[in-house]
Amino acid sequence: MTDNKEFLGHPRGLFVLFFTEMWERFSYYGMRALLIFYLTKHWLFSDSEAGIIYGAYTALVYITPVVGGYLADRYLGQRKAVFFGAVLLAVGHFLMAVEGDGGQSSAAMNVFWLALAFIIVGTGFLKANISVIVGQLYPRTDTRRDPAYTIFYMGINLGAFTGSLLCGYLGETVGWAYGFGAAGFGMLFGLAVFVWGKPLLMGCGEPPSPQALKTRVMGVPREWMLYLSGLVLVVICWWLIQHQAVVGTLLGVFGALLVLYVMFTAVVKLQPEERDRIFAAMFLIFVSIIFWALFEQAGSSLNLFTDRHVARADVPASVFQSLNAGYIFMLAPLFAMLWTVLASRGLEPSAPAKFGLGVIQVGLGFLVLVWGAEMVGLSNPTPVIFIFLIYLLHTTGELCLSPVGLSAMNRLAPAHMASLIMGVWFFASATGNFAAGLIAAATGGAGLQGSEAAGKETVLAVYSTVGWYAIGIGVLVMLVAPFVTRMMHLDTLRDDMTHQPH
Repeated sequence: MTDNKEFLGHPRGLFVLFFTEMWERFSYYGMRALLIFYLTKHWLFSDSEAGIIYGAYTALVYITPVVGGYLADRYLGQRKAVFFGAVLLAVGHFLMAVEGDGGQSSAAMNVFWLALAFIIVGTGFLKANISVIVGQLYPRTDTRRDPAYTIFYMGINLGAFTGSLLCGYLGETVGWAYGFGAAGFGMLFGLAVFVWGKPLLMGCGEPPSPQALKTRVMGVPREWMLYLSGLVLVVICWWLIQHQAVVGTLLGVFGALLVLYVMFTAVVKLQPEERDRIFAAMFLIFVSIIFWALFEQAGSSLNLFTDRHVARADVPASVFQSLNAGYIFMLAPLFAMLWTVLASRGLEPSAPAKFGLGVIQVGLGFLVLVWGAEMVGLSNPTPVIFIFLIYLLHTTGELCLSPVGLSAMNRLAPAHMASLIMGVWFFASATGNFAAGLIAAATGGAGLQGSEAAGKETVLAVYSTVGWYAIGIGVLVMLVAPFVTRMMHLDTLRDDMTHQPH
């Protein structure tokens, strides 16, 4: 790490990772904006079936980084894992462009399932590891680490914003293949940037033991055996995405085992204050499942509602998927400043209180949309301003919960349990995404078979129910927040963290 060349005060490798991740998010969110429409309009799944498939897909996207992260830490190193993930993603996105004749009897249906599997596994290898390389560019004490992640986070949202706009527009107005093809080319650009910028990474993310990768396993170099295992994982995901109930069962069983293991470890092996902190972390994790189950309606039921029931002046519905990323771009710096100002005056809400606020806002977003739709009558299109409002409230809720949650997991977990707790956090996101699919399926009760007014009424009834439940749960979380905050023992946290037993 002797390369001192910098750009805007940061290692040039940061901007290689910025543009790689930007293009990866461009392709991922561009494809995501179209997926529910592709399922319902091209492959002719019912709303309920499409919601379940969408939920299983997004759940698996959150599970595979556990495998990708483990293989990179143990064998491949982050750089090779990111490269492999990018190749799989490019293949997956281009396979999405194979339309066939449409309808579930089409031979191209298997290509579609395979495309989703490649994207799931590719995301697992890339997403888990690219942010690790960002941290490796800086010494642990470097004050530029937090600003670096902020810059990187902006790349994520820039990609999500432009991908939803461009791929969504092309897919809905020109043809599915053009929207998904644009996502594929976006991933190719990201891959090209990453390969070109390898020298600027200053040796970061290399394998822990290059020699071990050359050793042969069953006559094949270990490195190639790992790539083959990635392709085997693609086949497994190809099967799982077609059997969504199995995904739900696996989430339930492994989630329960994971929670029991963490609780057992906390009770048996940790000191009282560390144990309390783990309990506080688990409380926040459970609240996050509720939040993501509602927030992730964006790509499924809310996308369909926007398409069918909103006066949007012929703007493709998928384009509205860019609102969340656009709002984050504008509001994230303001929220960071708000927390700093409140903290300086001793008024900053605790992490549990922020979680409560996040859940309240996601619920309020649904109620605002329901109110707007009912105000103009079920037989009339809902004014588009209410779509802007629901995404605004969901984004402010996300900014109260998502970055706060990541920070809390890092602070509350003792060093020897840090990776485990972070794994549970992302597993909770997977569970929330699967639950989101079940809620989306409930909104599809009337589906395309009933009248438009009946379908709208069904969706609004579900949104009203989950909205009121979310507000009730959010208020409850805020009421118990002082108790949970005491369990975090923040006053002694620094001493605990600087005197970790080895």
